[in-house]
Amino acid sequence: MAASPGMCERGTGFAPPVEGVRILAISGSLRARSTNSALLDTMAHLRLPDVVVARYEGLATLPHFDPDADREPLDPAVFDLRQQLHVARALLVSTPEYAGALPGSFKNALDWMIGDDQPGSISGKPVAWINTSIREARHAHESLRLVLSYANSHIVHEACAHIPVMESDITPDGLVANPDIVSATTETITRLAASVN
Repeated sequence: MAASPGMCERGTGFAPPVEGVRILAISGSLRARSTNSALLDTMAHLRLPDVVVARYEGLATLPHFDPDADREPLDPAVFDLRQQLHVARALLVSTPEYAGALPGSFKNALDWMIGDDQPGSISGKPVAWINTSIREARHAHESLRLVLSYANSHIVHEACAHIPVMESDITPDGLVANPDIVSATTETITRLAASVN
């Protein structure tokens, strides 16, 4: 199963990944046994040459975004999110659609990332997303594209993919063992890593 380009336009190929690329992976779902989270957890367990996928686990701990609170000292959860983003060379997202848009908890995380004006922020950072829904999540990804454009992120079209995952694909340890899905996922990581300058 090859990774298909989901709601992104396909690019024109890719080069080998840059050495030592760290990718921050964020799931937009808080649900137990989420296919989005399971796929990103699987990515974090892959042993790929010169690429590290780090899963962000703090979505539920973030306070509601408040511009007046976006100053020092930052809430520890916000500080942690931004630090993890700063040390990553690229961002990979997998989010479901809720009520025709992005889930509120995930949009909240994006708001905190956009408020960051420090080096290594989401501005200019390569970003891609994976859609794991069998039915796709068109409205969520249209919303995500709009938010990322406001954030001045670099959407890596060739790394965006539709990789359907069913709950039955998730093993008891919360990972995805289907070799076709793992292969498609590896291709997505490689494409995103190759976009890093």
